[in-house]
Amino acid sequence: MSSTTSKPRGKRASKKTVAKATSTTQPAALKLPPGFRRWDVADYLNSKEDIAAYWEAVIEADFDDPEMLTSALNDIARAYGILKLSKDTGITRAGLYKALAPNANPSLSTIVKISRALGLQLRLLPIEDPDDPQRKERAA
Repeated sequence: MSSTTSKPRGKRASKKTVAKATSTTQPAALKLPPGFRRWDVADYLNSKEDIAAYWEAVIEADFDDPEMLTSALNDIARAYGILKLSKDTGITRAGLYKALAPNANPSLSTIVKISRALGLQLRLLPIEDPDDPQRKERAA
C-alpha cells in the first residue's frame, strides 16, 4: 500500500499546546508555591479512633449532604489504604474508586463492607430536637 492511499493521520498536539491547554484549565489558586504540599486529611487519620472521630464530625456537620459523606468515606479509604481495603472488603480497587468518587452514590452494602473492614460499626441515633419538651425535662 502506498503512502498516497493510506488514511491521513490526525496531527498530534505538541507538548507546548498540551501544557498551554492544561495551564488554562486549572485556576491559579490550585497551584502551590514550590516546597508546599496540599493538606490532606487522610494523612492524619492514623487510628480507628481518628477515623471514628472524623466520621462523627462529618455526620454532625452535614449529614444531609451525600457528596460530603462520600468524600469523607474516600478520605477514610485513602488513609486506610485502597489496596488493603480492597482485599479486606472483597471489592476491587476500581470498584472502590468508582464507589467513592465525587458525585458517586455508594450502596449501603458497600458502606457496610468498608465499615466492617475498618473495624467500625454503623449506628443510627435519634436526631436531637432543641425544642423537644422531653429533652428539656431530661436535662433538668
